Amino acid sequence: MSGPRPSPAARGGRRIVVALPYAWLLLFFLAPFAIIVAISLSETRIGIPPYTPILEWVEGAGLSVNAKLGNYAFLADDPLYLNALLSSLRIAATSAILCLLVGYPIAYALARTPDRWRPQLLIAVILPLWTSFLIRVYAWMGLLKTEGPVNELLQATGLIDQPLALLHTPFAVYVGIVYSYLPFMILPLFAALERQDPALLEAAHDLGARPVRAFLTVTLPLSLPGIFAGLLLVFIPAVGEFVIPDLLGGPETLMLGKVLWIEFFNNRDWPLAASVAVAMLVLLVAPLAWLENIRVKRAEGGA
Repeated sequence: MSGPRPSPAARGGRRIVVALPYAWLLLFFLAPFAIIVAISLSETRIGIPPYTPILEWVEGAGLSVNAKLGNYAFLADDPLYLNALLSSLRIAATSAILCLLVGYPIAYALARTPDRWRPQLLIAVILPLWTSFLIRVYAWMGLLKTEGPVNELLQATGLIDQPLALLHTPFAVYVGIVYSYLPFMILPLFAALERQDPALLEAAHDLGARPVRAFLTVTLPLSLPGIFAGLLLVFIPAVGEFVIPDLLGGPETLMLGKVLWIEFFNNRDWPLAASVAVAMLVLLVAPLAWLENIRVKRAEGGA
């Protein structure tokens, strides 16, 4: 038999709870995104704002729609934007993989640490996030410069004779991104690893599995949700990163965030910059939505 039906007040409370996240998305994501889409369909002009309205009331003719697709056609014709997209994807994907290689052992050690030490170690992982992002990037500029501590240490140990050009290189960009986004990889990995039942590894050992085989067949597959979440949390913001490639990278470091800054603030071409932002979002969201759909179908099929 079914239980008692909820009262109207309880049903109303549930609707409010469900509606709040949707209202938040509508207000802080969909509405700004609609504005960006509208700007991308306009044309550049000298004035404030620096673009023509796509909807305009014409006396005697009514509402006039002036939406244009010329900005998107320009993106397809100019190789600069395709190169920036491919470079951003390459740098973001490489940085996400590096964060995984560095973060997985740290998360694994945290998950196996005794409970009395775990809170302090988690605070140490999160602690850099309490400092300003810009200050941390500037700190790496000081560390990687020619007269910085990194070069001085390498020279003191006799590994190099002359200072290395570490700053304003792709190497510096990778260092900055991995350092800045590493906690976002460690935390979901730790959550996935910490929930695993130790009895599963004990059973694998009892059945004759060596530690490496037990890790590959038990621990690693069970941590795949954390790996997927960590890769997304690093990859998505890294694609649009601006501060790190601008301060740590050289002129050859081409990323979409830098292109957006140039178009918005240097060239004052807001419609073209908005079209770059829309195209970047669509190219990122569409594959991720497709992968999530596949994951959900597989989960339902295995249930």
